Amino acid sequence: MAEELLEELEEDTQKGKFMTFQTGDEYYGIAINFVNEIIGIQPITAVPEVEDYIKGLINIRGKIIPVIDVRLRFKQEPFEYTDRTCIIVIDVKSTVVGLIVEKISGVITVDEKEIIPPPTLTQSGPGNNKYVFGLAKVDNEVKLLLDPEKLIRDEDITMFEQAASEEGTEA
Repeated sequence: MAEELLEELEEDTQKGKFMTFQTGDEYYGIAINFVNEIIGIQPITAVPEVEDYIKGLINIRGKIIPVIDVRLRFKQEPFEYTDRTCIIVIDVKSTVVGLIVEKISGVITVDEKEIIPPPTLTQSGPGNNKYVFGLAKVDNEVKLLLDPEKLIRDEDITMFEQAASEEGTEA
């Protein structure tokens, strides 16, 4: 009973909170309940024959975690990693994945009623609209709110699991 109340309380305190980050000229948000931690850029072990946006695997405290470059996932130009580059470690579809982003903006709180659905864009529009579930206007800026479950494909998860198990047997 106490655990259930604690979980409900935790959900309430996280409700409407989004970790925001910059990629390219855009600002994105991901619901805070998906975020485990934020770390600096790490040495990445490349995995052969995967999508270009899957940068490889990192080792965090003995756990092998796949990382994807958000800019490349959105079919934007690659960027050079700097000291501002971060990895947002998220838990999605029962898998821990790192998202490489240019820089963290901070945590925002958005009332559910203030989230508007993204406009329907034509095929010639930006390719990342399919990953965006809503838009939030914060301090005269629009934040694109991401759906991490659409960002990470089921095929990616299968590949991550295979690569991590192979990496684990080599170590």
